[in-house]
Amino acid sequence: MSAIEYRAILKYRLMIPMYPEDETCPICRKACMDKYGEHTVHCKELPGFKYRHDWVRDVLWDILRRAGISAKKEAPVNFLTDHMEGRSTLRPTDLLVFGWVRGKHACVDLTGVSPLVGIRENEFVAGKVVRKAESKKVDKHAKACAENHHVFVPFSFDIFGSLAPEAIQFLTRVQRVIHNNCSALGGSGFIFSRLGFAIQKEVVAQLVARLPSVLM
Repeated sequence: MSAIEYRAILKYRLMIPMYPEDETCPICRKACMDKYGEHTVHCKELPGFKYRHDWVRDVLWDILRRAGISAKKEAPVNFLTDHMEGRSTLRPTDLLVFGWVRGKHACVDLTGVSPLVGIRENEFVAGKVVRKAESKKVDKHAKACAENHHVFVPFSFDIFGSLAPEAIQFLTRVQRVIHNNCSALGGSGFIFSRLGFAIQKEVVAQLVARLPSVLM
């Protein structure tokens, strides 16, 4: 990270104001910016909102590749649907990991969420949002995967780097493979550190894109 990026992500995580209040978002030109950056990381007008998901997917795929685990990005499986489209549209899985569980392929579906969206004062519970996102994904896709002899792996993370239980279990197994086959890649926490940094790198890209020039 550059010095500007590091300062921006540090301010965001410590809730130090970084934007003028009541300033209109320079990207969507619709909503008012809040001084702590919450609108910034959730504004869908900036391509980075989609790229954050894709960047984490690409980093996870690269980790699997380096570990010698066979996987394919955006793999068509012909049984997953995307209800957000308003119709029963078949969609690819983010990652298809071949022969992951007893010879069955695993459909890995990534979801990035914010732990701060929709909460009220004194309502915050660590890990609650990622677990809820994981549960929704299981309800949505697990049955279809099982009926088609696949395993479904929800991979939910939040913008601070927290992971849901299924994601932790998945990465722990990948870490064991790395330890057994290619220990040169790093220590016991290598993949967790790399993935956590990837998440922060994409969050900070959205923060910096809206910083006033005088603060750059």
